[in-house]
This record gives sequence, structure tokens and C-alpha cells, in this order.
Amino acid sequence: MPDLFHLFDRNRVWATRIAQEQPGFFETLVAQQTPGYCWIGCSDSRVPANEIVDLLPGELFVHRNVANVVVHTDLNCLSVIEYAVDALKVRHIIVCGHYGCGGVRAAHDNLKIGLIDNWLRHVQDVRHKHAAIVERAGGGEAAVDRLSELNVIEQAMNVCETTIVQDAWDRGQDLTVHGWIYSLSDGRLRDLGFRASDNAEVGPAFGRAIAALDG
Repeated sequence: MPDLFHLFDRNRVWATRIAQEQPGFFETLVAQQTPGYCWIGCSDSRVPANEIVDLLPGELFVHRNVANVVVHTDLNCLSVIEYAVDALKVRHIIVCGHYGCGGVRAAHDNLKIGLIDNWLRHVQDVRHKHAAIVERAGGGEAAVDRLSELNVIEQAMNVCETTIVQDAWDRGQDLTVHGWIYSLSDGRLRDLGFRASDNAEVGPAFGRAIAALDG
């Protein structure tokens, strides 16, 4: 079996550097976590949440799955959202997809991979719902990227429709849901225009974001 001692070496170097650059960092980390943000992103190893927004451990509460999908039957994702909103009192939930997403591409191209095909049906539902917009993107990678954008907006909408977020807004909690996308080619984030801070803003936010893509 291959050994992984090099990872322990890298960890030791990292921990030593952090301790030198930020004395007391680990003591503070042990005491509590007080992130202001919940990040729902893709499992893709090229999209590390903390790194691309330059936040340290403890500053971002993260949930990742293939194609950054939010499903109302996914207890894993819902548990993360509930803990973020009810216990950690985060003020922002960010759904972040990325261009060049393999899961979205598989859904777009109807690829048969295995068990994950069932999961990607949720992305295919987005494709069918917005078939005209995807088609107008022109095909190829442009169509896949457009579906990635649409998927973010739909999943951000799903976050807003959870009872967790609905209840938080009903009690006046300060909470905003955002839809962003990340570009692997230049490392930049793009705001897709979905931003909702209460129930009244959800529909208009969705409409504006979709219209901006198809404008």
C-alpha cells in the first residue's frame, strides 16, 4: 500500500506556519466556531471553498456535493443548513457552482455513469425546465456552462424554500441567500444576481437572475 506520510509532513509545515503567523489561532479555533457564512458548493477538488474566498478555518461553514444540489429529501444538506441557520446564526448562505462542472456536463449530455445518475436527475430537471435558455446558449461547453448557472439559481431557490430558511425569515432573522458561480479558468467568482433576504424577495430575485442569463 502506498504511504501518505507526505501529507502528514505537509500538515506539520502548515500548522507550524499558521502558529507562527497567527499566534493563538488554534486556541481560538478550539474554543468555538463563529462563521458568518454557509457555503453550499460542488465536491470538485478544484473548487476549495475556503481558499477561493480567502477565509481561514472557522470562518466558513461548508457543505459540498456533486453539482451543488439542494434537495428537500437530502437530510445531510438540510442538517447542515439547519445547524448553520439555527445554531451558528450565519447571516449568509451561498450556493456556488462552477464552470466546467463534470456533474452538470453529465446531466446535460445524458451520460450514464452509475449510481450518481439518480442524483444528477435533479440537474436534468433544471435542464428540462429551462430547455429553451440552454439551447439559446449555442451548444457545447457554452450550453453546459449556462446549465451550471441555471442550476445555481434553482438550487438557491430551493434553499429559500426550505422550512429552515422560511422559519428564520418569519422570526425576523438576518439571513440572505446568494447564487454565485466560480470560473476555473481565472479563479474569479461571479454573482449571478440571485439575492434574497426575506420571502417577498425570493420570486423577484429568481426572475431577475433568470432574465439576466437570457437577456
